[in-house]
Amino acid sequence: MRAVVLADYRSQYPDPIAFARGAVVRLGERDDEWPAFAWTTLHDGRAGWAPLRWLRPLGDGRAQALRDYDARELDVAAGQDLRLIDEHGGWWWAQRDDGAQGWVPARHLQTIAEGA
Repeated sequence: MRAVVLADYRSQYPDPIAFARGAVVRLGERDDEWPAFAWTTLHDGRAGWAPLRWLRPLGDGRAQALRDYDARELDVAAGQDLRLIDEHGGWWWAQRDDGAQGWVPARHLQTIAEGA
């Protein structure tokens, strides 16, 4: 699936978290604007937003990752064409023509028909 960018978007987090399937993380508050995500702290103390659906609660505020995750956001400019890879909680994992990948808010995108 493809999309055109409707409005510029710049990453809000210069040092995004990432973890592998099986990693144990600490869960914090749920995001008010994006309720599918919770503030997640890694073993090294770095923190960021992660999808709740991809974490299995272990109790005592901890959870185990059910899949690999990378919180990297993608800088995009209005008018750019993107390849959409995966959607979750109002965000798309997308790829620019230069091969760079990351999350972009769905509200910044308009899907387009393939071949359009």
